[in-house]
This record gives sequence, C-alpha cells and structure tokens, in this order.
Amino acid sequence: EAEELQESSRFAGATAIHDCDCGQVVTVSGPLRSVTLRPVEGIASVEAELYDGTGRVRLIWMGRRHIAGIDPGRFMNATGRLCEVDGQQVIYNPRYALRPIATGE
Repeated sequence: EAEELQESSRFAGATAIHDCDCGQVVTVSGPLRSVTLRPVEGIASVEAELYDGTGRVRLIWMGRRHIAGIDPGRFMNATGRLCEVDGQQVIYNPRYALRPIATGE
C-alpha cells in the first residue's frame, strides 16, 4: 500500500513527506486518514491527517467548522508552508485540490 501511495503522490507532482523540510512551501498528496473538528487556541478548526506512504502531515484550517469534500479516505493535494508543532509536521490553512475518486484510490 505504501509503495502505491508513493507512486500516486509522485504522479500528482507532489514531494514525498519524508523529503520535506520545516519552513519550505511544499505540495503533498495522498489520502486523508482522519478529519476532525478541533479547537486550536479557542478557534474552531478542521484538522486532517494526510498520509503519502512516506509519512504523515497534519493539515489545519483555522476558523472552519466543515469543508465540503474534506472527508476521510479522500485523496487530495495540499500546498503550504510546513512547520513542526509538538514533533509533528503541520501545514496551516493549506491551499488544496481534491483529487478525483478513481478505481484503486
């Protein structure tokens, strides 16, 4: 499964998560493993975990309670500045593109 996700990510023009460095503007791609509504510093936020076969990154949209199409299992590309919070890679308010649902994804 990890190898298929890595290939899918490369095909989408994304950088493998394990190759991304803190502070870089990156594009990552893969399925969303989880999506939750979680307040961050008292502000409603949608948080999703994206996995590309090489690592995970948390995507956090501040001030949102729901984003149409952002659901567990959905493949997407996300672009933004990567940072590290509590030892985890995070992108705040990423630009994103939902990938078409295709057989095998």
